[in-house]
Amino acid sequence: MGAHPALLPWQYNLDAAARRMLEAEDWTSPRPTALPTGAELVENYLTPLADTPELRGHIRWGTRITAIARTAAAEGAGAFLLSGDQHGAPTQAQARAVIDASGTWDRPNTLGAPDAPVPGEDDPSVQRHLLGALPDVLGRDRSRCAGRRALVVGSGHSAVNSLLSLAALKREEPRTQILWAIRGHDPERTYGGGEADQLPERGALGQRLRRLVESEKVELLTAAGLDRLHSDAGSLTVTFTDGRTASVDSLISATGFGPDLGPLSSLELDLDSQLLAPRSLAPLIDPAIHSCGTVPAHGADVLSHPEEGFFIAGMKSYGRAPTFLMATGYEQVRSIAAELAARTLPLAT
Repeated sequence: MGAHPALLPWQYNLDAAARRMLEAEDWTSPRPTALPTGAELVENYLTPLADTPELRGHIRWGTRITAIARTAAAEGAGAFLLSGDQHGAPTQAQARAVIDASGTWDRPNTLGAPDAPVPGEDDPSVQRHLLGALPDVLGRDRSRCAGRRALVVGSGHSAVNSLLSLAALKREEPRTQILWAIRGHDPERTYGGGEADQLPERGALGQRLRRLVESEKVELLTAAGLDRLHSDAGSLTVTFTDGRTASVDSLISATGFGPDLGPLSSLELDLDSQLLAPRSLAPLIDPAIHSCGTVPAHGADVLSHPEEGFFIAGMKSYGRAPTFLMATGYEQVRSIAAELAARTLPLAT
């Protein structure tokens, strides 16, 4: 989401402990009411935070963990072996406890059912037309959309941001055509609560999208589940489950993200089968019931697993649910850290 604004202003995205560490280094706080983009969160917050004296020597850059396994017990408590890749070379580390806060960004959902691609989705000729979940429509990916016919699939925040960016592009390039496909019969949930929305910026974005649809600048296709994709003569043909078809130049698959559980395959986890969130957390975050503002506070007690000393936190703890807030993650990790401190276990992330 590098080029897309967050739904919450800076004041709700900054952790109090992190702020204290940054301010000790003459860091200049962003304007509290400004809405940061993903790139700005990294540049103005996460990067300088990683460079503070407290954290600088404890971060392994360029490292991807590919497996976490339980090893033999040590001093009455189990241990974990983390294996992976660091700058192209194998790496290993041992830990007495692990918090997996690796997120879901690098594992977008397919266009079909969870983990089931639509027929044709994996075809290389089709892949050339797919722009991912959050393309930079006004920047890096502009040439692939300007003056062309683009289809956005999905009904969440990512879809809204992409549709609004395409509308901004259309104002500069009037020949740009925008289609929006949702599986449901009604877009009201996507439009949000307007002025009564719990997140004012979300309500404002939804109302902007509503006006674009009503003015026919965005063509809305409802009950539009995808059946198959086919590329021919430089364009992409999208066939929907009811037989309708659409010919487009590009497709933005804003169908959400899911956790990569592969590295955890040897651990004993307790996950909800639908959301892939910790079983105790799943009913608290069910997107059919809850939005960002209605998820109750929660911590180590609902984030733990049968594998003692192992926790999933952050966006990954929500599994397929899209309603995670950074402030939620701060509270999750604070609770887990307190739990581990009570056990006097050294902490590894």
